Amino acid sequence: MNTEAERLLADALRLPPQARAALAAQLIESLDREVDEGAEAAWSAEIARRVEELETGRIQTVPWSEARRQILGLTGESTSP
Repeated sequence: MNTEAERLLADALRLPPQARAALAAQLIESLDREVDEGAEAAWSAEIARRVEELETGRIQTVPWSEARRQILGLTGESTSP
């Protein structure tokens, strides 16, 4: 980290917790400005496909308790809560 970044960090650490959290959120958001249009389009298509499968009855939902049991069974973990 360069000297300016170290100074900014020291200043930020003196802020109250709520102000630090807001600053951190803004800094993180500034890193995510570039949108991958291909990924966005792929997710939109996947969501539309899944909704269509549910609406037409090709697939059915599974209660969380059943999904959890299946997942834990695959990993060999205990299924007790």
